[in-house]
Amino acid sequence: MAYRLNSKIRDLKPYEPVTGRYPIRLDANESFRRPTEEILEKIRNAAASAAFNRYPDPYAEELCAAFADYYGVDRSNVTAGNGSDELISVILGAFIMNGDPVMTLSPDFSMYRFYGYLNEAKCLEYPKNPDFSVDPDELIASVRGSGVRALVFSNPCNPTGRGLTREEVRKLVGSVDALVVLDEAYMDFWDQSLIREAEQYDNLILLRTCSKMFGMAALRLGFAVANPALTAAIRAVKSPYNVNACSQKIGSVVLRERDWIRSGLAEIQASQKELFTMLKSLEARHPSQIHVYDSVTNFTLIGAAGSRRVFEGLMKAGIVVRYMGDYLRITAGTPEENMELIRRLEAVL
Repeated sequence: MAYRLNSKIRDLKPYEPVTGRYPIRLDANESFRRPTEEILEKIRNAAASAAFNRYPDPYAEELCAAFADYYGVDRSNVTAGNGSDELISVILGAFIMNGDPVMTLSPDFSMYRFYGYLNEAKCLEYPKNPDFSVDPDELIASVRGSGVRALVFSNPCNPTGRGLTREEVRKLVGSVDALVVLDEAYMDFWDQSLIREAEQYDNLILLRTCSKMFGMAALRLGFAVANPALTAAIRAVKSPYNVNACSQKIGSVVLRERDWIRSGLAEIQASQKELFTMLKSLEARHPSQIHVYDSVTNFTLIGAAGSRRVFEGLMKAGIVVRYMGDYLRITAGTPEENMELIRRLEAVL
């Protein structure tokens, strides 16, 4: 008798990003910066010092200390993960029972709903307003009225680029009984973080990543910050050796390069401002073809008439952006990449 996949995974499709060689990649919200040669030398030395024949530190103590020192939080309340994706999966798997209602926002990062589904949660979606804004009071009422066990969302939001203020999130977390998983992957580009307050709440787990502003997407480094009880629970259920030794060593090096990080943030924000300004000018010239949404991140979402055609036209020109139905999400690149993107985008509108 042949083995049959269960119904939960039978129709799932593997994630398939755009592959191939394209001169300009603006589709994954990665940093366009590379470490200096001096930092690369420190990275090589750190990687070479790893004990390759031994399992890595199960709690990534050095790495978590560097992260905690950078953000000014208590190291004992930090858990490292193999990217934030792993932590989302671990958290939902640990805190959610079969059939528990979990609420996500729409639109938002698709992996929240995916991991909720895999963990057999009852997935509920809270629809955002047509301009992608969220009324915090209405969201609070929806969470309370639905009896959800967990609310998971990104702030600022991927893919819209909009966000709730610190005070709005404080009110939300303090007004619901549900566990709030707050993904601040893009908060390095904004100033409304709750990271230094996370341990004050008994129902908040805050996530951060090194894949965006820090430019370490290849290392797959994510972090959870929470109070001691929630932190202990996460550590109890995560895999013992979930972050490899090289990622731990290299991440520790980069997180201590304050001057490089500071200059990089300024460079990325300048690029994003330049890209947004050029997109708004393009919108003014072609108001019926595109609409540009405000953003506090390192990317911009645009609505585009014939978005599939525009996406494919850009690909033919060697530029990849993220196709999202009626919308395109565009990461800030180098000044040269931004200029070429605008030139090619106007040509295919």
